[in-house]
Amino acid sequence: MRALFDLVEDYKKTDIPDFKAGDTVAAHVIIKEGNKERIQVFQGIVIQRRGSGATETVTIRKISAGEIGVERIFPIHSPIISKFEVLRKGKVRRARIFYIRKLKGKSARIKEKLS
Repeated sequence: MRALFDLVEDYKKTDIPDFKAGDTVAAHVIIKEGNKERIQVFQGIVIQRRGSGATETVTIRKISAGEIGVERIFPIHSPIISKFEVLRKGKVRRARIFYIRKLKGKSARIKEKLS
């Protein structure tokens, strides 16, 4: 009988791009409606990455309808995530940028990291 650790390692994805807090990413999520499947894109700023291995998660925050903040936590290796796409690299000095929740408008912008 295989160990639980070995079973979990089988489901880990290998095609995940390198991103961290402050980056703007698009998570392509598979949505099931009845017997149909479609892909919905959730695009926003990464607030944090936590955990390691197969249980690693990422919290993404986006502004919906101009003023309402929406956050979702995605398990990185989940089968409902078809892919992550990095759109911008952000320049931040922290690993967890919860302070962005209090900011609105232009003050909530993050500078882009120039390579």
